[in-house]
Amino acid sequence: MARFLPPLAAIRAFEAVARKLSFTRAAEELGMTQAAVSYQIKLLEERLGAKLFVRRSHGVVLTEAGHHIAPNISEAFNLLHETFDSLERTQRETLTVSTTNGFAALWLVPRLDSFRLAYPQITVRIETTDRVVDFSREDMDVAVRAGDGRWPGLAAAKVHDVYYTPMLSPQLAATVGGVREPADILKLPLLDPQNSLWTAWLSSHGLPLDILERQSSPSLGTQVFSAPAAMDGRGVALLTPGYFRRELAEGRLVQPLAETSKAVWAYWLTYPERSRRLRKINAFSEWLLAETAKDQT
Repeated sequence: MARFLPPLAAIRAFEAVARKLSFTRAAEELGMTQAAVSYQIKLLEERLGAKLFVRRSHGVVLTEAGHHIAPNISEAFNLLHETFDSLERTQRETLTVSTTNGFAALWLVPRLDSFRLAYPQITVRIETTDRVVDFSREDMDVAVRAGDGRWPGLAAAKVHDVYYTPMLSPQLAATVGGVREPADILKLPLLDPQNSLWTAWLSSHGLPLDILERQSSPSLGTQVFSAPAAMDGRGVALLTPGYFRRELAEGRLVQPLAETSKAVWAYWLTYPERSRRLRKINAFSEWLLAETAKDQT
């Protein structure tokens, strides 16, 4: 059996009038005309079969029936306000970012302290995955993904291009008398030979591709794993120099060749077009691009 409940608009009008004890002030708060508020109160009184207000020269007063229901209705509306305010605060203060393991570990996470200082009211939650995020099915606010920046229905801002070059430990380089030209790389084991960037790099330097077939290194899939292997002297890795400034400065890695190659893809910040005006997304986007600008100075 359905529970009896008067129209919400009428209940809302009653709560405002009961709190203000004025049809005029209630109408101003609700953005309605006084006549519309009076009509809603009349509907409620007819549904309840009881008079709720008595008009006086100085305003209105609650009847006994009005006094009976007013406290519970006021409490119910307060609970509704608190519920939706809490949800809004949660959505406003938590930013869920989907990105790859490599970008998170090597670029994003080391910089997040500056975001926390700039926006202490926004909590960043990072979820790492190498697959493409479906915003219509997953609870993600933004994603940083690799590609060309063209994804239907998504806004995209370039974070940075990806540059790479062979890097290795100084001890491994010394075993072949140093690496002075691209061909010297062929004297050493190559890490992550399944990485398509190796094919591009070898081709751009006119070096044979069959060297990749003779490599025994497993597929590592990310610089997060290939960089430590290179520092351990296990082989040459294709790495992004900007991700390893400290390791280069400390001599744990060397970049033997000055030139770098540019990948055909870049990292992009993406999010649904419908979310373009959300404050937390705008804040993260501005911070992210400002951090990128620092790398270029």
